Amino acid sequence: MRGHDRERESHNEVNGVVHGPSVQAGTVHGGIHIRAAAPAVPQVLWQLPPAVALTDRTAELTLLERHRAQAVREGHSCLAAVSGLGGVGKTALALAWLHTLRADFPGGQLYADLGAQSPHGPAEPAEVLSRFLRALGVPPQAVPSGIAERAALYRSLTAELRIVVLLDDAATAAQVRPLLPGGPSVTLVTSRQRLSGLTLEGCHQVHLQPLGLEAAVELLADTLADDRVADHPDDARTLAGLCAGLPLAIRVVGARLAARPQRPITTMVRALTEERRRLDELAIDGDLSVRGVLDLSYQSLPSAAARLYRLLGLHPGREFGSAVAQALLAGSGGLEPAPAPGPERADALELLDVLHDGNLLIDVGEDRYRFHDLVRLHAAAKAAEEATPAQRTAALRRIADHYLATAARVEQITDPRRDGLPRTFGPDPVVTEELGEGAEAALDWLERELDNLTAVIHRARTAGLGSVSWQLADAMWPLFPRRKHYDHWRAVHAAGLAAAREAGDTAAECRMLTSGGLGELGSGGFDRALEMFEQAARTFAARGDALGGARTLNYRGLAHQRAGRLAQAADLFARAAVELPACGDIRAGGLARLNAADVALATGRLDRAAADADAARTTLLAADDPYNAARATLLLGRVALRRRAPEQAERHLAEALAVLRGVAAGYEAARALESLAEAAEQLRRPDLARRRYQEALDLYLSVDRPGPAAAVRERLAMLGDTAPD
Repeated sequence: MRGHDRERESHNEVNGVVHGPSVQAGTVHGGIHIRAAAPAVPQVLWQLPPAVALTDRTAELTLLERHRAQAVREGHSCLAAVSGLGGVGKTALALAWLHTLRADFPGGQLYADLGAQSPHGPAEPAEVLSRFLRALGVPPQAVPSGIAERAALYRSLTAELRIVVLLDDAATAAQVRPLLPGGPSVTLVTSRQRLSGLTLEGCHQVHLQPLGLEAAVELLADTLADDRVADHPDDARTLAGLCAGLPLAIRVVGARLAARPQRPITTMVRALTEERRRLDELAIDGDLSVRGVLDLSYQSLPSAAARLYRLLGLHPGREFGSAVAQALLAGSGGLEPAPAPGPERADALELLDVLHDGNLLIDVGEDRYRFHDLVRLHAAAKAAEEATPAQRTAALRRIADHYLATAARVEQITDPRRDGLPRTFGPDPVVTEELGEGAEAALDWLERELDNLTAVIHRARTAGLGSVSWQLADAMWPLFPRRKHYDHWRAVHAAGLAAAREAGDTAAECRMLTSGGLGELGSGGFDRALEMFEQAARTFAARGDALGGARTLNYRGLAHQRAGRLAQAADLFARAAVELPACGDIRAGGLARLNAADVALATGRLDRAAADADAARTTLLAADDPYNAARATLLLGRVALRRRAPEQAERHLAEALAVLRGVAAGYEAARALESLAEAAEQLRRPDLARRRYQEALDLYLSVDRPGPAAAVRERLAMLGDTAPD
């Protein structure tokens, strides 16, 4: 028997732990003959520790009570398990519920700490059964020696008792099974693990999440027991947010503030704001800390799962898929050499399941995971403790290579003719994501991972991986013209530009200036865009790159066009249409003709617009650029509308729409639908016009273009239909 168990038993005896049914000498229970034993005094057991106040756990209490009511109706015992992250309040919830059942279970209450996080290891079920049997009146000398006999006697003694049993901090379902009583009882198990194995025993699973923001603020106010939360609600909300809803963290900071009634909440906010110090600040009295609670969960992990936990702590984004885990484990670029291939080597999915079952990872969707904010800091801290800076950089490179390689694959699918800059990777194997079929699925991946890609770009630059930073920014290009995301567009290219300049790579610098300038242009920063294009032109000239300089003519023309300076735009497009083919870029020359056609249409020169658009389409089709050829076809349709030739317009616009949908160009497809609606109006077909306007509106909203969407709503209103907001 372990020393701490003996101490617990002695404590129970000193405090008069009371006994249930007496066991007389010479009687038989469950087939076991109990020899000479003094009769126990028949009393009722009330072993549960005191309950504490709960905040915002009504939903969980309702689930537990509903499960108990169902068990009563069906005439069997009630078994439930509450799982969750360390410090989330599992035991507090269990005690709050079980204490309310005292009147309904007069047989008493049994309690055992199963010690999953104990430094001595989890409690042996046989030892717990021995304590339970003695509490139930079995003399020590009559307790059977084998676990099977002890479990049988325990079930016999509880067969007719209406009791409550709390098995706190369980390690496994196997540890719990022998401790289930035999009668019309309620047994509640708490664990940091998801004890799915207990489902076979009819167990109802309740997973406890951290508190929401308002509930966390309420708990902070209860802990402080003064007016500071009411007087400074914004500071209280900020502090609760930094604690990420973890009740233990909130109680710790509340206790620290409560000990200093004159100290404002802002002092604790400042202490927690710096991520590297946050776990250190979430501690009190030297023995109660969030770090300590998470350390216990970490120490219980198998070595392979602990390694993945540390590696994932280096991921700079908020969530990730299993392919990231596979990339981190595929080789020796992590915190230590990877395990050798063999039957003991678990794959990424198995290890993710271990972390999830241990409530160290949160499942946020199909093949998507994230850390609780404080767990993320703990994982990163473990990586910092157990790896050199070079090893951490190697692991980050593996993460970045995964995203870069997958983004490069998206480029190949969506823009195979794009003049690409080199993509370079580290020495370890590169794992790419499965993208699904077609351009739409490929762009969906870029859009889903947008926050992660942006975070990797910033982290790679600060970690000395500048080439990865600008290459990833460049590889994201297919997303931005099609689905916009202007804030990310500008931020990504600003970081890529800084990385390219730090690396002294002028080719990359010019690409970041031109691609980033187009993002500025799309978001209304016309002068800033023009400045960036002109910087690129000067850099190209300094490098003696005539082709690069000719390409900036197109970009500078676009900046003038968007700013309303159409004469300057027309001049620059005309120059580009001549210089680009002369420098060998026939496709870019076609784009210049397309832009010139757009200006001609805007200035009412319809014949010029039609000629330039038709020439651009021919050139772009020959260059195998269906997306931009469709844009030229769309412009021909708009020219036909201006000429009041709706049948001709419909032919061009329908052709353009089919291509644009096929390459997942949502904004341009919406423009085509809007123009098709105008053609329907010219043909006096208002119902068709309304349908097309509605479809255009939906597409504009899906790509976050509120300006064009508002114009379409006005057209629908004029047609006598009110579009939904």
